[in-house]
Amino acid sequence: MNLTGIFTIGGKPGLQKLVAQSPNGVIVESLKDGKRFNAYSSYKISSLEDISVYSVSEDILLKDVLTDMADKNGYAEIEIPGKTELSSEFKKYIDFDEERVYVSDIKKIFGWYNILVEKGIIVKEEVEEEKLKKADKPTEAKKEEVK
Repeated sequence: MNLTGIFTIGGKPGLQKLVAQSPNGVIVESLKDGKRFNAYSSYKISSLEDISVYSVSEDILLKDVLTDMADKNGYAEIEIPGKTELSSEFKKYIDFDEERVYVSDIKKIFGWYNILVEKGIIVKEEVEEEKLKKADKPTEAKKEEVK
């Protein structure tokens, strides 16, 4: 799954894709409706690659959470649970810190997941390839053994 160039912008619904740079910021296209607009440098822009979720032990990259959601749901869109079930449903994917992760954040993650699946950004073949690449990379201990 390649989240390069996929952003969330404070105050704007859904996700946006980077199209081009402009003198005052960047031009983005909404993944939801395809409309383009100029996201000025004063906007709060966050790349999905840089977002992580607070867990009980350590922060987990959003990419890893989305991958786990895709694996457990067969890479299909899922119904966003009601407000009272959001936390319990999200616990199926990650043991998150309930004091620091808000219900509104969880709802956004479910919505983002559905958008990414709908637009073909979360695809089974790509996720499988990434897992294989991670498994093939030698760890520091293995590197020492080779020398």
